[in-house]
Amino acid sequence: MIKNPEEILAFVVDAAEDKKAHDLVTLNLQGVSLIADYFVICHGNSETQVQAIAGEARKKAHELGVPIRGYEGVDTARWVLLDLGDVVLHVFHRDDREYYNIERLWSDAKVVERV
Repeated sequence: MIKNPEEILAFVVDAAEDKKAHDLVTLNLQGVSLIADYFVICHGNSETQVQAIAGEARKKAHELGVPIRGYEGVDTARWVLLDLGDVVLHVFHRDDREYYNIERLWSDAKVVERV
């Protein structure tokens, strides 16, 4: 059973990469915000890809018994948010990612380098 934020982060990133997410960025929000420990931000090139990325992460959460606190935006697939408590996945359509630019909004957070 998944118990810590880093394990949740790992399967979310893997799920996004499995569906060929573009420009994946992970922000460490610990000490910056009480909202979550990590934001995972990426985009897809179509509504179908956005739904596939978010859907894969949601499926993995169910399989691993990680509670889903929120799943928003899947109908329009322009910005899908999957809230797993300590980790929040933001999947944008490529046309909307630059407009919202949440990486800039959370510029105090450190970028997590993937090993």
